[in-house]
Amino acid sequence: MVIDMNYWGKVFKNIIIVLLTIVGIYLAFKLAVFYMPFLIAFILSLVIEPIIKLIMKKTKLKRKTSAIIVFGLAFAIIIGLIVWGTTTIITEASKLLENLNIYFDKAVEFVENIISKIDITKLNIPEDVITTIQTSAMEFVEVIINFVKQWLTSILSFLTSIPTIGIYTAITFLALYFICVDRIYMLDQLEHHFPQQWVRTLGTHLRKLVKTLGGYLKAELILVLISFIISLIGLYIFNIVGLNVPYPLIAALLIGFIDLLPIFGSGFVMLPWAIISAFTGDITLGVSILILWAIMSIVRQFVEPKIVSGQIGIHPIFTLIAMYTGYKFIGILGMVIGPIVLIIIKNVFATLIDKGVFKTIFERQT
Repeated sequence: MVIDMNYWGKVFKNIIIVLLTIVGIYLAFKLAVFYMPFLIAFILSLVIEPIIKLIMKKTKLKRKTSAIIVFGLAFAIIIGLIVWGTTTIITEASKLLENLNIYFDKAVEFVENIISKIDITKLNIPEDVITTIQTSAMEFVEVIINFVKQWLTSILSFLTSIPTIGIYTAITFLALYFICVDRIYMLDQLEHHFPQQWVRTLGTHLRKLVKTLGGYLKAELILVLISFIISLIGLYIFNIVGLNVPYPLIAALLIGFIDLLPIFGSGFVMLPWAIISAFTGDITLGVSILILWAIMSIVRQFVEPKIVSGQIGIHPIFTLIAMYTGYKFIGILGMVIGPIVLIIIKNVFATLIDKGVFKTIFERQT
């Protein structure tokens, strides 16, 4: 049997390229987490760059002056939001932690009431099965309560660690200032220190990636921001008029986070909340939440076609797999990062995927 070394050499080369690319993406995310303040500063600079260019065009000011003006406004807005958000979350999270045992007792009572309404004689369900279901339901409620307790405790421990937040915030704003003011200089230095071919290749790939991933993230973040603002305003109104919404900011953040997840949506939180409120006798709150959810859905349906120019071309099952994989690796945050990694991989291996991955790697060239 004659072994075709030329064929297997090409196969080995293709496999090595794919593996090195995957390792490169993994290391890139590790570095992104390690240098998170600089990544946040870079993303913020992309957001405010159009504003800087607009001011330069309208006022004929130099870039440095325009950048300092926009940076000052952005600094004031972001610091204001950080101070308000931090103090509000600390207050609401502390109260929620204090009342978790009360909510646990209410949840147990709610489950017991539902089970007690089931007519066992008609359903012919053995008592030991009902007992098992009841025990499992209690354990599930206890797991949820413990998870919420750990989550709130970790948030409070982070928010109350002022030195850490101060250092992260200071580095982020300093990096943002330098990126905005010296953007042209940094690009020139990049071209000066790296081979021209590298810069061109990297620029081509980055432009394609930013167009695909940046467009997707921009659209999703705008939609999530709209949902968050509407839910926050609505929940604060409910709180002011005396409805049972004691933690409007935390609830709005939860709705926004769920809305950020592909496949899921704000209804994943608001519909069960409305149903449980109605079942526990607070029909007014249940109806109010449904109305708020309807408003959010109508606004989203109206705005989404104008913002989202196209689909990312990934089937929901693969998105779901990416979310699950991200969750298994890094927890809840991985459910957001997983689909983003999937989009990056799809973009990097676009040619390979279009031709067929294994076909391209193993098929003999004729």
